[in-house]
Amino acid sequence: MADIIKLENIEVSFQQKGRTVTAVKNVNLNVEQGDIFGIVGYSGAGKSTLVRTINLLQKPTAGKITVAGTTLFADHKQQVTPKELQAKRRNIGMIFQHFNLLNETTVADNVMFALRHSPLSDQEIETKALKLLDLVGLKDKANFYPVQLSGGEQQRVAIARALANDPEILISDEATSALDPRNTNQILDLLKDLNQKLGLTIVLITHEMDAVKRVANKIAVMQHGEIIEQGSLRDVYLRPKAELSRQFVGGSLAAIETLKAFNLGKLGADQGLFQVVFSAANLTKSIILDLYRELGLDVSMLYGNIEVLGNEPVGTMFILVKGNDDQLASVPAFLGDKDVEVTRIDERGIWND
Repeated sequence: MADIIKLENIEVSFQQKGRTVTAVKNVNLNVEQGDIFGIVGYSGAGKSTLVRTINLLQKPTAGKITVAGTTLFADHKQQVTPKELQAKRRNIGMIFQHFNLLNETTVADNVMFALRHSPLSDQEIETKALKLLDLVGLKDKANFYPVQLSGGEQQRVAIARALANDPEILISDEATSALDPRNTNQILDLLKDLNQKLGLTIVLITHEMDAVKRVANKIAVMQHGEIIEQGSLRDVYLRPKAELSRQFVGGSLAAIETLKAFNLGKLGADQGLFQVVFSAANLTKSIILDLYRELGLDVSMLYGNIEVLGNEPVGTMFILVKGNDDQLASVPAFLGDKDVEVTRIDERGIWND
């Protein structure tokens, strides 16, 4: 798929009390059409500042921004006219933690407000608003006022409003942070549904890894204004490389810390600790028994778990294998031939940290 968002060497700096504060440092990010791209990090990591550069709500200090084939910013200046930028912004919907609805007007009027500059007739605008409310499951609440709705329903109205101008891109900036777990999951499932039905590209800004796990296919981890790791959700979640990613994402680190709690201590010279990752298609494979039968290895299963990453069930298992150096070295290739991903953990410096 082609890139719909391309950020190159983005930097955002501010002058604050006589000193320069850099909120975003040399970020490179490519989002392909149809992605649900999760950007995660703790508060102050620079996530929101970064995504606001996509539609130039925040102009960067340096770098290049290309959206849907149009260069919006390069060579330290805006590359499109104000009118062209306004048109581009209509192609990028945004939803936020706070719903920003007009409390004095009905739900339908809130959606129609986004179409106030549309060339559509009044009747066409009303019809479109009702269609959008139906899309987010709220057509029956069209004549309600925001105060009569739950937080999750108010966020659905905000989503319908963000879709009013038929955007290709939707930016969700901590949009579920103010919601309870049930409403959070419903909104995330709605975003996933819109991604599939409309081909909508979604950039999901959050500090909640569970939100990304539920819907995203790609992820970037930010710290102190920098992207310290990015890739497919599966790769980053199960095999985090950066230390913060291990802490934030969980994945392997959580399992390893669980294993350490059993006071296994340092591994012996004839032992190897392996992480085995398998998809639903591999669930019936007897890999531990195969290691014993075909390679003559003693294998103990120490930990197992199944996560749903996006819509894909992915299993993680940690096994302790006993054998000589040649036998241990043969494990990755042996299991790799069975379409199972294998990483030797005790050689990565994580286990004995």
